Formats: sequence, structure tokens, C-alpha cells
Amino acid sequence: MRTLGRSGVEVTALAFGAAGIGNLYTEVSEEQAHAAVEAAWQEGVRYFDTAPHYGLGLSERRLGAALRHRPRREYTISTKVGRRLEPTDAGGDDLANGFAVAATHRRVWDFSADGVRRTLEASLERLGLDRVDVVYLHDPDDHAEQAFGEGYPALEELRSEGVVGAIGAGMNQAEMLTRFVRDTDVDVVLCAGRYTLLDQRAGAGLLPAAAERGVSVVVGGAFNSGLLADPRPTATYDYAEAPAELLARALRMREAADRHGITLRAAALAFCAGHPAVASVLAGARSAAEVHDCADQFATDVPAAFWQELRDTGLLPPQEPS
Repeated sequence: MRTLGRSGVEVTALAFGAAGIGNLYTEVSEEQAHAAVEAAWQEGVRYFDTAPHYGLGLSERRLGAALRHRPRREYTISTKVGRRLEPTDAGGDDLANGFAVAATHRRVWDFSADGVRRTLEASLERLGLDRVDVVYLHDPDDHAEQAFGEGYPALEELRSEGVVGAIGAGMNQAEMLTRFVRDTDVDVVLCAGRYTLLDQRAGAGLLPAAAERGVSVVVGGAFNSGLLADPRPTATYDYAEAPAELLARALRMREAADRHGITLRAAALAFCAGHPAVASVLAGARSAAEVHDCADQFATDVPAAFWQELRDTGLLPPQEPS
């Protein structure tokens, strides 16, 4: 177990990302979602991440139900604020936002102090909990002024009240997260897709700043939404069609992995976990089989010779860890 910053909140090195069980892109049955969480528990995972955004609350409800019979002190849950859910009778589905659920609610961007509290209260109700261990400001990219001026102070108050254990921000960029690390008293930041085999932007500023300030980093998006899991012409990179140049690079990495007797998935996860500022690697899964495979890949010993080959061939910069 690793501790997030100075908060005392503990997480496991491999974490379960619950967007998939919120019907990300395709429907997942109740039984399949429950089995995925159970498999994660069997593999020793004790950190579970969710958000209201994931399936309009479906992910939170399913995760809370799956963990309800587990001793509360034995696991860590994080959720997010910034997208407040409001009921709507518009009808239709939510696929435009990436989730195969009925559009029973609409998302309202809200990083106000009141919005943060109201969003968290609704999350606690869906999770069936009276507190959560970690709360992130979720994707405040276009709402920096309100996030720093209202949302973050509200999280500080919730932390001081004991409603949450650790606070931070979760984004798909490194620059604003670096500002959170340097200018606030966050315990942890969640950086998705910006510290991977294909994109090391977080390594330039965010990770060194976090290490210096004693802030933990949770890394998500290790596979860059699919390209590093299975590089092929139809693979996606950051949820869009993978550019030809990145596909070619990923294919070369997979060939190197094959030569060293490992999978590219194992290398992708190991790379994320290799930086000393990284407390946990968040991996999404929608089935027990995916969970078990991810745990197996995460446990794989990636040989130093593999990293050396990537550096020697220019596929990784020379300063990256072996």
C-alpha cells in the first residue's frame, strides 16, 4: 500500500477504473460489472476510482453495490466533482458523451463551492457511503478561475471536516495539474494519458514538481485509450483515430516487446508505475477477464534490456527509467 501525499489515505499500486462498468461505449450487465469488481478484489486491488460523469451515476451505483459487503476500512474509493447531474426528460441515450445509458440526466459544469458539495452529496448517496477517501476536481480545463477560486477551497473545507480524506484534481493534461501541485495544498493529482510510452509530457514538469512537493500522482490512460493495448489500424489514441505516425511507433514498440518475451500492455503499465512520484496506476476494466489480464500484465517483470532497446532506437527519450 502507498499513501497519497500527507493525507494518510492508502492506495494499491494497481487501481480499478470504473468508467467501463458505467457502460463506457457499450452496455455492461449488472452481473458482468459485479464480477469485474470482485475480480479486482481477488487480485488484491483496493483502490477504486469512479465519477458521476461515468454513465450518469451508473458507475458509482454499481461500484457502491459491489463493495457494500466489504469492510469499509479495507478499500479506498475516489470520485469526482465538477459535473453536476440534473434530471431531464429529454429522452434518448447518452452515447454522444460516450456512455450507453438512457439520458435521464444532463451534466452541468459546476465548480462552485455549493456545486461541489451538492455533487459530492449525490455521489455519496449513489455509493451508499457517508464519506469518500479521495475527491478530484474533474476536468476543470475551461473552468480554471472557478476551480481554483471556489471548487478547491470547498474541497479543503470538506477535508478539514473529515468528509473526504484526500483532495486533488484529475485531468487529461499536465500543465494545469502542475499549477495545482505548486499553488495549492492538494494531496494527489490524477493525470490521464500524459505519462505513457507514447506521451511523456507529465515527466517534464508535473512529476518532478509532485516529487518535490510531496504530492502523489495517480496515472491513468496507460494505453492511451487503446493504441498501446492493441496497436492496429483501427486502434484509438486519446479516444480518436490513431495518427499513422503514432501507430507506427506503437507497432515498433510491440515488436521490441515480442523480442523480449513480454507484451506491450505489460510494458505500458510498467512504464507508468516506474516513476517515484507515481503512487498508483489506474486501469479501466469492464469484465473479470479484463481485470485478471491487467493484473497479470502489471505483475510482469519487464527486462532492463527492453527499456534500453527503446532508448537506443529513439522510441523513448534517454532519461526515461529502465
